[in-house]
Amino acid sequence: MSKLRLSLGCWNYDRTRALMDGSVQPDGIDLTYLAMPVEETFFRMLRHKEFDVAEMSLSSYVVSLFTEARPFIAIPVFPSRFFRHSSIYVHAGSGIREPRDLIGRRAGSPEYQMTAPVWIRGMLSDEYGVKVDSVTHYTGGEEEPGRPEKLKLDLPLHIRVQRIGPEQTLSRMLQDGEIDALFTARKPSSFGNGQGRVTRLFGDFVQAERDYFRKTRIFPIMHTVVVRRSVYEAYPWVAQSLYKAFCESQRRTYEDLAETAALKAMLPWAHASVEEARREMGDDFWPYGLEPNRHTLETFLRYSFEQGLSKRQLAPEDLFAPETLESFKI
Repeated sequence: MSKLRLSLGCWNYDRTRALMDGSVQPDGIDLTYLAMPVEETFFRMLRHKEFDVAEMSLSSYVVSLFTEARPFIAIPVFPSRFFRHSSIYVHAGSGIREPRDLIGRRAGSPEYQMTAPVWIRGMLSDEYGVKVDSVTHYTGGEEEPGRPEKLKLDLPLHIRVQRIGPEQTLSRMLQDGEIDALFTARKPSSFGNGQGRVTRLFGDFVQAERDYFRKTRIFPIMHTVVVRRSVYEAYPWVAQSLYKAFCESQRRTYEDLAETAALKAMLPWAHASVEEARREMGDDFWPYGLEPNRHTLETFLRYSFEQGLSKRQLAPEDLFAPETLESFKI
């Protein structure tokens, strides 16, 4: 019997490598893995729905659930997680020395609905009292002019979001002091270019992120995996099949990280980092599935609602194919 042929758009992560090289194959599926940077995957999936399965911005997926089409359904797999204290950049001459100095300032983000800025704005609000409407938000291309929001937004009037000019970039605006801060996933080119005009808000961001995790127990989720709803409705079994395969691929990566005979990653102290992660976060420090991530997902969904992106506050169960939320027992 022939297998169902599906395409997957996803970056080439260590935790998905076994899916990419074919050493792990989802039950009943002939998977074509298209490795692309996340910006390309998101754009092509959100605008044109080119893939059957795709890595997806968690925020974009949540916003898509409030459209009439609801084109995707997710499985509780999280290929990208990232502490974002390191992703807040400020103009050196702005006088911003601590988070509360952001109040009343101008902060850029490539897209208002982008997951990294949603986490940053939420964290700044919860931990430092910097409310979303206390900052004016500017959106547009970070390094290239003309980047639009991939999804149409309908924000409350008290949240101020402005588009930058058609020839402007956020990186250059931050360097020139035209905006005071930048909340972004990618490090801007104006940081570390030798001019010293752009710095990080949190100089010792690693310690700040450790402290944040110890307090909140949150390792922020950036991306999930979505299936085109038309594919899922025709073949509902693909959700569980894909979920099992992603979990197996990740399990093999955990084994690689635990290997001490030879380093499988080009990092001299990788083994020390793994041991530290386990001490701080437990053996399954990058969990998949709903229950281990409930608190993190609830927090993100609250942020999405507070920031005007969600029309109502969703529950984590609203995000995922129900088949992936329980398993058989013997």
